[in-house]
Amino acid sequence: MNPVPWVAALPMYNVSPSLEACWREWLADVLHVVEPAARIVESDSGLDALWRRDDLLLSQTCGYPLTHELRDIVQLVATPCFDAPGCDGPYYSSALVTHADASFATLENFRGSTVAFNQTDSNSGFNVLRHAVAPLARGGRFFGSSLQTGSHIASLQAVAERRADLAAIDCVTMAFVCDERPALAQAVKQIEWTEASPGLPLIASKAVPAERIAELRSALKEALAMRPERARRLRLKGFATLSMDDYAHITQLENEAIESGYARLA
Repeated sequence: MNPVPWVAALPMYNVSPSLEACWREWLADVLHVVEPAARIVESDSGLDALWRRDDLLLSQTCGYPLTHELRDIVQLVATPCFDAPGCDGPYYSSALVTHADASFATLENFRGSTVAFNQTDSNSGFNVLRHAVAPLARGGRFFGSSLQTGSHIASLQAVAERRADLAAIDCVTMAFVCDERPALAQAVKQIEWTEASPGLPLIASKAVPAERIAELRSALKEALAMRPERARRLRLKGFATLSMDDYAHITQLENEAIESGYARLA
């Protein structure tokens, strides 16, 4: 048994305060089934610190950190299946978006423009976009400039405000923005989808016993069925159990871009 109470947090899709409260309520129901003493915590000290906690019972990360720095630190619990355009079961794509009245029609039209991305360790905001652009790059370059924003919402705002011309937005985030922040959604338009890859996984510390992982998987489904209207608000349809071999596709996309001579968004 863990000598201190387990902790949990779902930091990834909180695009509005009310949606964050809904996620927190659903997480509380999951924990009540598995470990009522577990605490829901904030990620004030940073996501990387949260994901590395030995007492982490349940959280969500991006597939890129999972396949890189977290590979030997956490274990997979499940991958959510979302009801959102661009999702196919536990797999998702990113929407390539530009400002609503832009003349850009295809990715190739963005040569020499400004690209916004959330961060370099993001699969949906950086890795899949790099892979999409790589065949178009010349001498390792395609864009005129790039802007690191820190989040998908900030990237959307940069595009909406014309500080950037293009961004790749996780399709689940994009669906929640349409639900929760329609004005921002209407300020941009989509031109293409990126290649699909495994969605954002739910993870646990490797200190969590195997039987507790099984209990978590059961509790995820139980909390989902508990309130169907909440599941619809969260766009949750169910959960899949993927392996690290499935997530290796993310590394494959990275390697293909790098091997073609396009290692960064430039």
